[in-house]
Amino acid sequence: MNRPYTFINVAMTADGKIDTFERKGSAISSKRDKSRVDELRAAADGILVGGRTLLDETPKLTVKSEALREDRVRRGLSPNPVKVGVVTIADIPLESDFIKAGPARVVIFTTNQTSKDKLAELTASGVEVFVHDAPRVDLNSMMQTLKKIGVDHLMVEGGGTMNFELMRLGLVDELMLFVAPMIFGGANAPTPADGTGLLRDAAVEMKLMDVEKWEDGGVLLRYKIFSS
Repeated sequence: MNRPYTFINVAMTADGKIDTFERKGSAISSKRDKSRVDELRAAADGILVGGRTLLDETPKLTVKSEALREDRVRRGLSPNPVKVGVVTIADIPLESDFIKAGPARVVIFTTNQTSKDKLAELTASGVEVFVHDAPRVDLNSMMQTLKKIGVDHLMVEGGGTMNFELMRLGLVDELMLFVAPMIFGGANAPTPADGTGLLRDAAVEMKLMDVEKWEDGGVLLRYKIFSS
């Protein structure tokens, strides 16, 4: 493939929400699921988030376990995977955890709607910036660039709009869902796949590959996605 092998990992409530209506990054994962996610991060070459997650939550996207970081180093890798942010206007503070937490290679894909001054600031701070001359980042082109810079195994951590767009374009190979035993409700609360939506005839087709029922009440689902 001319793109990374890509999987989306999501923690959601039993009613299919990945956050409350406040959209402040509410905790959903159990302790066991957090450990699983850390292992997934440690095994990935890069971790990608979309604009809303990048700007509103400024996630660290680092491997928390020292043992897992040390194992990466023993394998000749950096302690943390490449952080990848995709945002139309990259007005991200230079002191954000996304940029500062590490050590890690930081890559941002944005558009020419980001000011030249901001682009210069990001570059001066060590961020690798790829600017697309378009209203939105071209996700197909982005994936090809990630492959070229050495990201062969890509983990996507949302949000819902980014997840949807990647699946809609046939750029995702797997979907992993941790379903927590709780309900958030809220018509405007985000889901694993938001965006504009699809008609029934254009639905993303998947095959259930595995199901795990955990003692903490959660359920882990793994789907194979069939590219369009």
